Amino acid sequence: MLLFSCTTIAQSSYYFENKEIKPGTKEHFLIPVSTENNATLIPITVFNGIKNGKTLGITAGVHGYELSPIMAAQKLITSIDPAKLSGVVILVQIANLESFLGRSPYVSPVDGKNLGRTFPGSKDGTNTEKIADYITQNIIAKADYFLDMHSGDAPEDLIQYGAYYSNAAMPEISKTGREMAIALGFDRVVVFNTDGKKYMHKNELSLYCTAEAFKRGIPSIDIECGRLGIMEESAVKKNEQSVIRLLEHLNFLSLKSQKNKTKEPLIISDRIYTESKFDGIFYPEKKAGEYVKKGMKLGCVTNYFGEVLQTVYAEDDGLLMLIISTPAINKGESLTVIGKI
Repeated sequence: MLLFSCTTIAQSSYYFENKEIKPGTKEHFLIPVSTENNATLIPITVFNGIKNGKTLGITAGVHGYELSPIMAAQKLITSIDPAKLSGVVILVQIANLESFLGRSPYVSPVDGKNLGRTFPGSKDGTNTEKIADYITQNIIAKADYFLDMHSGDAPEDLIQYGAYYSNAAMPEISKTGREMAIALGFDRVVVFNTDGKKYMHKNELSLYCTAEAFKRGIPSIDIECGRLGIMEESAVKKNEQSVIRLLEHLNFLSLKSQKNKTKEPLIISDRIYTESKFDGIFYPEKKAGEYVKKGMKLGCVTNYFGEVLQTVYAEDDGLLMLIISTPAINKGESLTVIGKI
């Protein structure tokens, strides 16, 4: 009688920056990035599981003042156990360290560039462009799946949601991304529809971190969890738990219990942005998460003497996903984002 056994292929050592990471272990890296004028580091943790599997790339801190995902990444150092893991997880702890240390919303204080609008970057560019190039070549290019973790920056009152990239010409990759975004466990999931987008053309800059991954045929998702550049423990925990849920969904980790079953979220496919027409002071009258009706007053922009320059009304019915909640506003900046339901 022939006996057969089902076995899982054991994991081999993984190499990152020419360093061996043995199965069931993790290693920390401080990657130097320098130009003629300045230097920085990229802290990265690589987890190599005990079983063979895919590779998941994760970035946190692309915007260094978005603190909840950054602190969640710190927790993931210990909550991802490589001894229970299948495959490899490459976790960029703080992509934009100078922005983090400089407490600088949106842009790096070193070169004034927004890392979240710089991909795929350049190996011969500025500090920010070199960081984008390193992440593109050494994390995105090695990944089978990709996640970028964000939250509301310093002035942004923002709802929590998962998001995925979609394109009609890439149905299977889009479907996988959708399933990944739903698995995160948020009540809302936003669709980043890339059909006809300029950045999807081969010779155009991707700008966004996850857009670069998606263009390369990698299922790509975002987390937005946290608000106003503050570190809320509930948002930190939600970010951490969402990553663990994703790892379980993708079979990097075994499902722990039935509690990780996911209910169908609200899908938001269309968003309406309202921009400021002036430099000045913004007075919001609503909060993120409120449902609004077309024509409802959301706030106003004044000059520096209190004279109203622009009254902001809801352009359609929907969910107020984002509203600027600090006074300073610049011409051309988004004041509100409404998700059409």
